[in-house]
Amino acid sequence: MPSPGPTRRGLLGAAGALLLSACTGRPAPTAPQPGGHAAIFDLSFTETHRYRPVHVVAPGFVAEEHRALGAVRDVTRSGSTPAAPFAAVEVDLVRPGGVLVAGLSTEDGDRVLATCHTDTGLVTLEVRAGGRTRTLRRRTADLAGVRTFGFAVCENQVTALVRTGEGWRPLVTERRKVAARVDLRDPATLARHAYTWGVRSGTAELGDVRAGLFGMTGLRDPHLVQHADGTPYVEDGKAFLTWTCAGLGFFQQAHWGVFTLDLADPTRLEQVAQLYSRRDGLLLGDHAGQLVRDGDRWLVATSSWGDFGAPRPGVHVRHLSSTADLLRGVHLLETERTALPTDVGSWDPGFTRVDGRWRLGFVESPSQDPFDFHPALAATDAADPFGGLVRVGAATDLHQCEGPVLARVGERCWFLASDGDARHYPVFDLAMRRVGRLDAPYPTNIPHPQLLPHPDGGWWLVTFDGTPFDRRVMGYGGHGDVVVMSNR
Repeated sequence: MPSPGPTRRGLLGAAGALLLSACTGRPAPTAPQPGGHAAIFDLSFTETHRYRPVHVVAPGFVAEEHRALGAVRDVTRSGSTPAAPFAAVEVDLVRPGGVLVAGLSTEDGDRVLATCHTDTGLVTLEVRAGGRTRTLRRRTADLAGVRTFGFAVCENQVTALVRTGEGWRPLVTERRKVAARVDLRDPATLARHAYTWGVRSGTAELGDVRAGLFGMTGLRDPHLVQHADGTPYVEDGKAFLTWTCAGLGFFQQAHWGVFTLDLADPTRLEQVAQLYSRRDGLLLGDHAGQLVRDGDRWLVATSSWGDFGAPRPGVHVRHLSSTADLLRGVHLLETERTALPTDVGSWDPGFTRVDGRWRLGFVESPSQDPFDFHPALAATDAADPFGGLVRVGAATDLHQCEGPVLARVGERCWFLASDGDARHYPVFDLAMRRVGRLDAPYPTNIPHPQLLPHPDGGWWLVTFDGTPFDRRVMGYGGHGDVVVMSNR
């Protein structure tokens, strides 16, 4: 039987590689071969689903819930403290009165609170520490239609929010002044602060109150939870992925989570685990990495975004091995720095064992001010993917390219990335030769090309975009619509 001719996508892959060679002066890589080797270039994606998860208190991670409280005229301090400085309180308002209070407080009166004067609309952020109470931020807001008053802390950034029929809206936020007075990243300090809510100086009729770990203002950086050979980790028809939970603030205010995606309905996305990092004496929200199942252990790689910026410039990859059930519950990960074959910044690690050898992709960044970054690939023959890594190559001619993903399609494993300058997804082979690009829409920001095989034989591309969460108040960092594309 004659061998099949080249596919249309294979020809596009070869043509793309030749065009890149002409534009960059780099040698043209070998064109993808027909049949199974060109399967990735037979995929053509269209957007089929888009949605925006926003939760102040994360569903499934509620520590305290009280129904229909009725008339309230005092403040309650619960017996629950958050596991990490990513926490929130929601107070449903039935009839206004007095000053609403939501936040964290200690037995001896220290506190980090959001308050709302229901008669005037004055909203404040209040901190008491060292025997002194300070109002750090204030704003007068229109409370018409407000159903819920909310408090959230992400790292040391505190935000007051309200929810109407149109969803959550941040009113006022502050980090620098909060961090100067109390560091909630310190485990001993955080352990003193319990969830707090109620009413001062009057009486209000309250509905439900919920307190627990913070959810997200959006999602980004999806990475498939997988077995060592790249096979998706699936239970009961649901694939597992890690996502960065966008926080109320910049990179330090985000954290990491594990989610299930229903393979019968990609809009059914449920968070099942919260992952934080405990390192350098602090509780942090390191994120942007991957979980891989290898035998009876979980291999974990993440990025040190949790303390990015002064006084700790730069970012690097970290890792650990664990036998705990990281797909469920709340975990404080104790990671160590990964010895990558690079002497510059790094993030977005992902790894797969191919033909008995571990391949680890990451972003290499010679500068974070201004940002300059590109994908790189390393490999090791060691039993552990984080030891003995040697450099395979890097696309150093790219300068706004991240989101590397190792994806097995057809008979081969490919190294994918996302080029924010060219607005497409370059495809590399495992020798780091560029062989083409994915045929897929490119949303805003730098969307990561996470491929997910579907049981019916088709493929999804799960990614995100740059739609912000009230950038006027919160600035950059809260972005992330979930975007799902399909080739079926």
